Amino acid sequence: MGKFILKFGIYIVLILIIVEVLVRVFHLYTEDPPRFIDELGVEKRVPGHNGYAVTGNRNQNFSNFNINEAGFNSHREFEPTANKFEIALIGDSFIEGFHQDYYNSTGKKIEDRVENSEVYEYGYAGYDLANQMHLIDAYKEDFELIDEIIIYLNYESDLERGKYEPNYGRIKMLNSTAFKIRDNIKILAYGSKIGILEPIKRMVSGKAFEDTKPKGYQTNEVETVDDDKQKQIDLQRIANFKSLIKLYGFNKNKTTILLDSRKTSQRFLDFCRKNEITYIDFADNFKNSKKSTTLIYDWHWNNNGRELVAKTIADYINKKRELN
Repeated sequence: MGKFILKFGIYIVLILIIVEVLVRVFHLYTEDPPRFIDELGVEKRVPGHNGYAVTGNRNQNFSNFNINEAGFNSHREFEPTANKFEIALIGDSFIEGFHQDYYNSTGKKIEDRVENSEVYEYGYAGYDLANQMHLIDAYKEDFELIDEIIIYLNYESDLERGKYEPNYGRIKMLNSTAFKIRDNIKILAYGSKIGILEPIKRMVSGKAFEDTKPKGYQTNEVETVDDDKQKQIDLQRIANFKSLIKLYGFNKNKTTILLDSRKTSQRFLDFCRKNEITYIDFADNFKNSKKSTTLIYDWHWNNNGRELVAKTIADYINKKRELN
């Protein structure tokens, strides 16, 4: 019996070693460049990292990322001056663009459509409107030189707070020994990515029986709730928006909200129009597309979706430049 247990243990170890080698050789794991919070309270990536982000349970989406000196995934450095035409594109993981090669990003597609322009993509997974407006305020000297500021807003998740506070706890957790072990043992990194470890994580966190399925991007419409409840939600989100504007200001001459009206409350859209806050709506371009706009295994935009977003933004910018 003892010999059987010993042999069984040896076989398990050998199998794990072989799987670890296979995961590394075929690069089935995703790389997540380290994060930090700078001296101005802005959460971003540690500069100088490059590698590959992998989505799906195989290399279904294998894309190259490059973290520039500003701490964001981009094909260029951010060097705003008064002599160039620069566009800042700010947002969450949809703008960060780890699902697309950095040299074929949404920002690069905009540059190809807007003559003599540079697009600075301030994208970071997890950003909400509070993060984004704090970022603009923290780097105000750069943003004063930038000609157009476009803020991507997911209405259902980006207006949940009216004040920004740096999440030092998350950074500490991501830099903990447990996460370092996970990232360096690629079987664990791969297992975490495809959800094998999810039941264990839920049991450890005490959420074994909770529904943790993501809901933010699974439909093309605002989640339907009772009218009174929806009104309360809308009013609270609008109040949070007002709070952020009061704290950080909002330059209406060059700041525009990027959104999908199918996923945005009509009350919020009415509020924007009433207060002369301009928004760019890519809903029609997505709705009229004959090809899919999102990845088949992920709700982020695919290349076609990014093309359509870039076209919508570029059309708006070019029209505005003609009028000016």
